[in-house]
Amino acid sequence: MDELAREYLYLELSMGLHDSSHVDAYFGPEELRAAAEESALSLDQILAASADLAARLEPIDTGDDEMFAMRVAGLVARLQALDTRIAINKGDFPDFDDESMALFGSKAPDNDAAHFEAILEKIDALLPGEGPLGTRVEAFNNQFVIPLDKLPTVFEAAMAECRKRTLEHIDLPEGESFAIEYVNDKPWSGYNWYQGNAVSLIQVNTDFPIYISRAVDLGCHEGYPGHHTFNALLEKNLVNDAGWLEYSLYPLFSPQSLIAEGSGNYGIELAFPGEQRVAFEKTILFPLAGLDAANADLYYKVADLIAQLNFAGNEAARDYLNGDITREEAAAWLQSYSMTPADKSLQRTRFFDAYRSYVINYNHGKALVADYVERGNADADERWARFEAMLSSPMLPADLN
Repeated sequence: MDELAREYLYLELSMGLHDSSHVDAYFGPEELRAAAEESALSLDQILAASADLAARLEPIDTGDDEMFAMRVAGLVARLQALDTRIAINKGDFPDFDDESMALFGSKAPDNDAAHFEAILEKIDALLPGEGPLGTRVEAFNNQFVIPLDKLPTVFEAAMAECRKRTLEHIDLPEGESFAIEYVNDKPWSGYNWYQGNAVSLIQVNTDFPIYISRAVDLGCHEGYPGHHTFNALLEKNLVNDAGWLEYSLYPLFSPQSLIAEGSGNYGIELAFPGEQRVAFEKTILFPLAGLDAANADLYYKVADLIAQLNFAGNEAARDYLNGDITREEAAAWLQSYSMTPADKSLQRTRFFDAYRSYVINYNHGKALVADYVERGNADADERWARFEAMLSSPMLPADLN
């Protein structure tokens, strides 16, 4: 298996030469990266080698060893995702739902316009007035934008609290750390670039206004108990302790991403259950940002409803990428049904272009993770225990059911 894992890494690194976003993180043997660069396999050569490797993996008898079976299944699933990305890079675009199933091991539910209109009516009741609802919501939310000069102070405070709460339940590797950078001109709002050795670089995109609630969102999602925690635990438990070399590489377009993004979003609620998040932000972050908390309660009511509109992005991406609507129509759908400002809606279509069906991992992934962690009315300690076990294992999305 160790040799098969090395072959697998060689193929993923070879794919990374064709697709710059394919390999999200790599901290394995440098000789494999050098070999991939020297060989410079074509897409067809990678595809043939992937099929050969999968054919040797599938008949392996794993006996009663559950973890070994999960390891083999994980490699087979990753190779299927690799094959799908090869097809996409060659211009063979699958149906959106077929693509998400092949890449991420799941597909998101369909929601029609009526589903989102019912939520919009509730928002409209909270913010009555003249003019389009989206304009009213944007104007209301603008009073909660973090000033650019206060971003570092606010984010550092949010990240520190996310880390403190996570460490109360999860033991992270000694010396784990992160750095934060503020960047521009990206199709995403935040990104974790895992460096290996339990170190992350977290980037925050400042192209658009950043609202006060995004500090905890990004602190938990990109850091604790989200991506940084997930990657550090996988490195410690699977690479360092178990010797599973394949987990020294994170292929962005793979089933691992559904659990990564789903756990990143669910981790916000896990770290700040109930009213704890609102209390922390009102008492700590609002003053640091120099914001007035007088309308904070209404802000959070509106934000909770807007969050329920997140699945509207899946519908826009599905129809746009399937060729059923144009970019302009996708942007208009986002403006109408997800309360996305006009300029940001076009940025969102850039994300669809770059990451395609990846969009399902944030909301659909969160729903799957939440169902798994909370199953059976689990109490807080059990939820944290299940969450840590999930982040420390080779689980696939199907294992969440």
